[in-house]
Amino acid sequence: MLNQIKYAMMLYPRNLLPFFLFLVFVCFGTFSALAQEEDDDLDTEVVTVVKPYTPTISDAFKVKETPVLNDSVTTQKKAVEYSIFSVPVASTFTPAKGKAETVEKAKPMKLYDNYATLGFGNYTTILGELFSNFELSRTDQAGFFFRHNSAQGDIDGVLLENKFYNTSLDGYYNSRQQDLAYRIEAGVSHELYNWYGLPDARIPFTAETIAGIEPQQTYLGAQVGGMLSVEDSFFEKMTAKLQYVSDAFSSSEFRVSAQPQFQFPLSEFELKITGEVDYLTGSFERNYANTEALPYGILIAGVAPAWVYTNDDLTVALGAAAVVGLDTERSETDFFIYPRIQASYRLVDEILVAYAGADGGLRQNSFYQFKEDNPFVSPTLFIAPTNELVDGFVGLKGKLSNAVGYNVRGGYRSQENRALFQLNPYKGSSTSFEGYENGNSFGVVYDDINTFSLFGELQVQVSNDFSLGVNAEYQQYSTTNQAEAWNLPELQATLFSNFNVTEQIYAGASIFYVGQRFDLFQDTTGASGPPMTITLDGYVDANAHVGYKVNDRLNIFLKGSNLVGGNYQKWAQFPVQSIQGLLGATYKFDW
Repeated sequence: MLNQIKYAMMLYPRNLLPFFLFLVFVCFGTFSALAQEEDDDLDTEVVTVVKPYTPTISDAFKVKETPVLNDSVTTQKKAVEYSIFSVPVASTFTPAKGKAETVEKAKPMKLYDNYATLGFGNYTTILGELFSNFELSRTDQAGFFFRHNSAQGDIDGVLLENKFYNTSLDGYYNSRQQDLAYRIEAGVSHELYNWYGLPDARIPFTAETIAGIEPQQTYLGAQVGGMLSVEDSFFEKMTAKLQYVSDAFSSSEFRVSAQPQFQFPLSEFELKITGEVDYLTGSFERNYANTEALPYGILIAGVAPAWVYTNDDLTVALGAAAVVGLDTERSETDFFIYPRIQASYRLVDEILVAYAGADGGLRQNSFYQFKEDNPFVSPTLFIAPTNELVDGFVGLKGKLSNAVGYNVRGGYRSQENRALFQLNPYKGSSTSFEGYENGNSFGVVYDDINTFSLFGELQVQVSNDFSLGVNAEYQQYSTTNQAEAWNLPELQATLFSNFNVTEQIYAGASIFYVGQRFDLFQDTTGASGPPMTITLDGYVDANAHVGYKVNDRLNIFLKGSNLVGGNYQKWAQFPVQSIQGLLGATYKFDW
C-alpha cells in the first residue's frame, strides 16, 4: 500500500496530495470496521449532541490560467546567432537631377490715371475727351472729366442749319474710410441744337421764309450731388442731387432730390426702409399758343418699407410704398399706395432661376429729362408727373453653360398720365414766329396707357477675346385718349459683339433695329387739311469700330456709324447723318 501511495505522489502534482491522503484514511477506516464486525457485536450506546452541526465552506482557490508545468520532457529553444554580410552591387546608372520648368510670366498691365482722346470725322465731326484722376491719399481721390462732341451738320436735303455740339465738364471727390465712404460730384454743360426738321414735303417754304427762321436752341446745365454710405449701421446709404437747366428762351428748371436708405437686421429677416424726397420747380416763358406762361412746381415724398428674406435659393422682398404728390402751383395733393415686391428662386442651381416682381411709383417728369430724350422739344412744355400704378413682370434667367447666359421676361405696365412726344402744329409762314413754331419741334401730350411686353436676351462669352450678345423687346400699347402711342416703337432689337484679333488689334460691332412708329402732323392754317398720322418706317443702324494698340500708352481707333446708309428719321421730319466715319487716338499718361 505504501508503495502505491508513493507512486501516486510521484505521478500527480503536489496540490492533489491532501485528496489522496483522505482516500487512504477512508480505506483504513473501512478495513478496521470490517474487522470489528467479524470479531464481536457493537453495544447500544446513548449519543448526546452537545452542539448542533454547523457546516462550513472552505475558501476557494482560483485556478491559474497558465499553470506552471514541471515537465522534464519540455525542451528549451536554441538561440540562433546570425550576421549580415553586405556586398555592394556595381551599377552604371546615374539619375539626372530634377529641374523646375520655367513659367512665362505675364507682363503686368500698366495702369495710368489719365487719358486724352481726340478724333475727327466727316460732317466736320470733332470728338475730344480728357480724364484725369489724382490720388490724394490712400483713402481719397479726386478727378475731372471733360468731353466735347460736335458736327457741322450738312445733312442731305435739309434746308435749315443742322449743326450741333455738346460740351460738359464734371468733377468728383471720393473718400473711403474704415467705416464710411462718401462721394461728391459736380458738373456743368453747354449744348447747342437746331430745329431743322421742316415739314417741307407738306408745306411749300419760300427762300425768304427759310432765311427768316432762326432754328437754334442752346441749353445750359449745372448739377451737384453726392453719396454717403456707412458700415455696420442701421443707416445704410443716402444719395442726393441738385440740378439746374436753362435755355435760350428764358426757360429754367431747378430740381432737388434725396433718397435715404435704412436697414434693420432681424432674426430671420431684414427690414429695409427707403425714403424719397423729390422737388421740381420751373417755368416756361409761354405756352405754344402764346397765351400764358407755364410755371410748375411738384413735390413728391414717400417711404417704402420692405421685409427681405434670403437663403441659399430663395430671395423675397415684400413691401409697399406710400407716396404723397403735391402740385404747388395748383394747390392739389394726392396720396398713393404702390406695391414693391420682388422674388427670385433658383430652380436648378445657376441653370434656371425664376424671378418675378411688381413695382410702381409717382415718376417725376422734367424739362431736363425731356430734352435729354429728345433735344428738339420746344420751350413750351406742360410738366406733370406720371402715375405708374403697377409694373409687373415674371421671367426666367440663368446659364446654359459657363459661356452662355439667357434672360426671358414678360411684363405688364399700367400708367396714368404717361408723357408722349408729338410734333407741334405748323402755325404758318411768318417771320414773327419763333424758330420752333414751323411744325419743326416737339411737345408732350399725356395719356393713360397699358403696355404688354416680352423681352429676351442671350449672351455668349466664348473667351476673353470674343463675346456676343443679342436682345429684343416687343411692346404692345393700349391707349385711352390718343389714337396712337406716339413715337413709341413696338419692336426693338440689338446685336453686339467685341473681339480681339491679335494682342494689338481689337474690334467690335453693334446693330440696332427700331420698329415702326407714328406721329401726328397738324396745320393750324387749314391749308394742309385735317391732322394726318405720319408713319415712321423702322430703321437699322449698324456701327463698328477697330483699334490698334501701338504701345501701353497709345491707341489708334477708327469708328463707323450708320454703315447701312440712308438718312432714316429717328424723329418725324428729322433725318440723321448718313454714313459717318471717325479717326482718332487715345493717349494714356501720368502727370
